Amino acid sequence: MADGRRVRVLVDATAVPPDRGGVGRYLDDLLPELAAAGIDLVVVAQQRDVAQLRDRLAGARVIAAPASVRSRPVRLVWEQVALPVLARRVGADVVHSPHYTMPLLTRRPVVVTLHDATFFSHPELHSALKGRFFRTWIRIAARRAAVLVVPSQATRREVARVTSADGDAIVVAAHGVDAEAFRQVDAPERERVARVLGLEGRRWVAFLGTLEPRKNVPALVRAWVRVCAGTPDPPALVLAGGRGWDTEVDPAVAAVPAGLTLLRPGYLAFDDLAGYLSGAEVVAYPSKGEGFGLPVLEAMACGAAVLTTRELSLAEVGGDAVAYCDVDVDSIADALGALLADEDERHRLSHAARERAATFTWAASAARHAESYRRAARR
Repeated sequence: MADGRRVRVLVDATAVPPDRGGVGRYLDDLLPELAAAGIDLVVVAQQRDVAQLRDRLAGARVIAAPASVRSRPVRLVWEQVALPVLARRVGADVVHSPHYTMPLLTRRPVVVTLHDATFFSHPELHSALKGRFFRTWIRIAARRAAVLVVPSQATRREVARVTSADGDAIVVAAHGVDAEAFRQVDAPERERVARVLGLEGRRWVAFLGTLEPRKNVPALVRAWVRVCAGTPDPPALVLAGGRGWDTEVDPAVAAVPAGLTLLRPGYLAFDDLAGYLSGAEVVAYPSKGEGFGLPVLEAMACGAAVLTTRELSLAEVGGDAVAYCDVDVDSIADALGALLADEDERHRLSHAARERAATFTWAASAARHAESYRRAARR
C-alpha cells in the first residue's frame, strides 16, 4: 500500500467442499504459506472448517460464515450480498475469490483464481450445465476482476485466448506439493498400504483422481488389459478416488478378463497416499487436459514412475521427469508396456521426478499470490 501498511486480504474459503478436494487442497496448502509470509489475512469459512483453519493460520483472523452456506445456491447468493458487506467491515484492501466466482457489488479489488480452462478447450468433457456455469464465470471474472490467478502457462494462454482479459492482469502461480505428506516412503510403509488394498506381495499400476471423462480412465483400463492379459504375474490396476460421472468406466471394467485384478477402493485415507503412489510400478494419468495436474506432481514427489500426456499443462509439471503417451488406447498401451518392462527406466524416472517435484513449493506459489494482491491493490 502507498501508506506503507500491509495489504489486508479477505479470502473467501466458503467454496471448500466437505471432502476437501480441489479448492480445499489448494487453500489448505496455500493459506499457511501466505500467513507465514506475513500477509494480513482474514479468512471466512464454513463453520466446519473454522477450528482447523485457526489452528493452521497463526496470526490470521478466521470468521465463520452462516451455516446456510453449506447449500451451494445459498452460498452463491451469500457471496453476492453478504461478502461485500464483510469486506467493508473487516477493512479488506483486496478480496480473494479462490474458485472462479466473485462478488460483483464490492468496491474492493478482487483477485479470482481460475484453476482450469478446459471448459473452453474441451467442452465435451464436462456436463452442459457445468460447462455453461464455469464458462460464464470465467468470462465475468476476466472482465471484472482486478487480477486473475492461474496455475499454469497453458491455462493462462487459454484464458487469454477465450476472454477479453488483459495479459498483464493474469498471474501464473504454479501449485506446490506438500513434501511431508507426499514423499518416497520405505518398504514397510509400502507393504502396509499393499495390505490395506489387499495386494500384499502383488505389483500394481496406480491411478488417483475422480473418475470423470477428462481423466480418460476407460482408455487406461483397456490399455492395461491389452498389455497384461495372458502374461505371468500381471500387475493389478487400482483406480483410487471419487466415483465421478464417467459412464464409460463401468463397461470398461466389466470387460476385464478373468485372471486380471482391477480394484476400485474409492477415496484412500490421506495417510495412505504416499505408500500407494510410492509402491506402484507405474502411476498412470492419461488425462485429456488439466489446468495444472496436481496428482502428477504428488506422484512425482513420491518417487513414482509416472506416465501421463502432454495435454495442456501436464508437460509443464512433468518436464523430462515423466514418461508420455497420447490419449488413445494404442499409445497408452505402448508406453505402459514399455515402462513396465524397463526397470532401469522406472528407476531413472523415480530419481528425476523427486528432483523436479522439489522445485514446486507452496512458498513460491504464495509469493506469486502476494504479488497478485499487491498488483490488485494498486489497480
